[in-house]
Amino acid sequence: MTTADLPHTSSSARAATPPAPFGTDVTWTNWGGNQSATPAFTVRPRTEQEALDAVRFAIREGLPVRAVGSGHSSSPLVQTGGVLMDMSALSGITGSDPVRRRARALAGTTINAFGDPLWEQGLALANQGDIDKQQIAGALSTSTHGSGKDLGSFSSSLRWVKLINGYGEIVEIGEGQLRELKAAQVALGTLGIFLEVELAVEDRYYLQEQITYPTWAETTATWQSDIDANRHYSFLWCPEEGSCELLDLPGAPGLSMANRSYTKRYNIAQIQDEQISGTEGARLDRSYRIYPGGFTTPFHELEYFVPSDVGLAAVEAVQDLIRTKHSDQKYPVEVRWVKADEGYMSQFQGRDTTVITLTTEPGTDYWQFFRDADAVLQEFEPRAHWGKIHFMTRSRLERLYPELDTFIQVRREFDPRGIFLNDHTRALLG
Repeated sequence: MTTADLPHTSSSARAATPPAPFGTDVTWTNWGGNQSATPAFTVRPRTEQEALDAVRFAIREGLPVRAVGSGHSSSPLVQTGGVLMDMSALSGITGSDPVRRRARALAGTTINAFGDPLWEQGLALANQGDIDKQQIAGALSTSTHGSGKDLGSFSSSLRWVKLINGYGEIVEIGEGQLRELKAAQVALGTLGIFLEVELAVEDRYYLQEQITYPTWAETTATWQSDIDANRHYSFLWCPEEGSCELLDLPGAPGLSMANRSYTKRYNIAQIQDEQISGTEGARLDRSYRIYPGGFTTPFHELEYFVPSDVGLAAVEAVQDLIRTKHSDQKYPVEVRWVKADEGYMSQFQGRDTTVITLTTEPGTDYWQFFRDADAVLQEFEPRAHWGKIHFMTRSRLERLYPELDTFIQVRREFDPRGIFLNDHTRALLG
């Protein structure tokens, strides 16, 4: 039953229900279909004040609060039996500064909504990933990223945030509060409800795409030179002939993709709009039109991060696992690179990183494969993508994140009663 559009006519009704559009008994399910929850209230605030009132309602009623974005996370970050805050109505670019190269946006703004408005101001996001449907608050909270050894994640670009804390107050964190800002950069939704953010951005730029299909031997032969020579370099290693198609990517014409890599190289091109080209495998276009592609069919993922200097060894360990124990796994293995940053809970904190992404089909039993991959990668000190399936524990965090205690201290200062925790985040960060 939903009461989102019904007026609240008495003080007792107002005390018992959120003072913002809401629904009850509404089951939420993520994009991949492996996570769901039925909160007591699903609230969809249309204004900052409605969001604030909803959090204050939850505090009064003793209900936990979690935010939901576009639902692309495969991990149980969203689940709550309390108040689920759907922030999608709080969307839009709220300001830009071409001189300082900064842009502000409401928390529910999707990544693809930044492209045209920033471009018109002479600006662009510094980097993007394969998918651009995520809301910016979720991308920041989980350290979503693209690829490029000199490029950081979305989280590393956060310079200011306005949020609702666990006291029911709107607070701002800026560059003059580095301790708190480094906590907010990757917070898994546990500091509060993000309302608005400011990102460091770049002068707008065009990209030239180059798609190639080298064998694995050819991929390893140019491993470091490809990483060093390209603004964006990434690849998907294909264990079988039909692997590319599973992620909606074209294979090599006339060649078997088995044991080949679908490689992507993107580099800045000095052109004008009239020189844009849509030639497949060699597109030339505005940056935000080049980054996203493929990956439209739902899937589940495990994504681990290892130091760059052991990246090749880690990838080959995963390949061996697939060949010897999990030959039924046909999806490509995606490999990317991300620059080190300073976010306390960032997967890239303090180390340049090679990213290894394993993908599986919804509805299949992938647990043993993911558990075995987790075990194989342990010798490489892996961190995990917070928005993907993972096996991180509090003891692992204590070993892998040197600033964990600082993050937990800041988190408790913002939310001493833990209203922004759920079972998953409490086990890790409570």
